[in-house]
Formats: sequence, C-alpha cells, structure tokens
Amino acid sequence: MLRERLTAEMKEAMKAGDKAKLATVRMIQAALKDKDIEARGLGKEPASEEEIFALLQKMIKQRNESAAVYEQGGRPELAGAEKAEAAIVASFLPRQMDEAETRAAVEAAIAQTGAASPKDMGKVIAALKASHAGRMDFSKVSGVVKGLLAG
Repeated sequence: MLRERLTAEMKEAMKAGDKAKLATVRMIQAALKDKDIEARGLGKEPASEEEIFALLQKMIKQRNESAAVYEQGGRPELAGAEKAEAAIVASFLPRQMDEAETRAAVEAAIAQTGAASPKDMGKVIAALKASHAGRMDFSKVSGVVKGLLAG
C-alpha cells in the first residue's frame, strides 16, 4: 500500500513541478529498492510495511541530525533543506502517537510481557515495535520504558 502511495506521490510531484518533493520521493524509493535488493540477497521477502516505516524513521533521524550539524556550522540554507526533506519523508508515516498514548502503550506492553526490571527493556521494546511500528519514535520511547521499569 505504501509503495503504491509513493509512486502516486511521485507522479503528482512530477505533474505539479514540485522538484523538492520529487527528489525526496525518489530518494525514498531508491533506499527502499536498496533494502529490497539486500533482502533478496539474504533470501528474504521484500521489505514489509513495518520495515518501510523503520526505514522512513531512520531517514528522518538522519535529516534532523544533518540539519543540526548545518546549523552549528552556520549554514541555515542547508539546514532548511534537510528539515524540508524530513517533513516530506514524515508525511508518509502514520500519525505519530502523543505522549499520553505512548505512555499508555508502554504500560500495556510492560503488563503484556511481564517485565519487572530494566533488564526486561528489550522485551518491552520488541513488543512495542511489533504492535506500533511507524507510530512512535523509539529513541524517545526507550526513555519512557526505562523510567517505568526503574520505578
């Protein structure tokens, strides 16, 4: 479903003459194709929706880190371009969970897995990734999980 949406968005960007969006969608498709080729080499199926969401989140993180480096280096025009790319990539992700929803999901995952200490953090994160892929930022979620398991 997401693959078809990417193709449709690319065609739309071409028709509209939106060069920034077109370049970003092509970049996403290239990264997805690389991922599929890598999976094929390992004898696996093409990337699933969850794997695509993880890829998109990774791309957003990379763009945000690059923007921060450009801002520190006094290059606001390049930082703006990276932020714009991140926004376009983010538009392909499902609606992100807010803090209350994230906390409730973490509490449910802790109850579901029977986690009792920070040592069980991996089980909780794995359960969250299985049920909420693409809907939460796992770099922030790990702090919530750690806080709830610690005490």
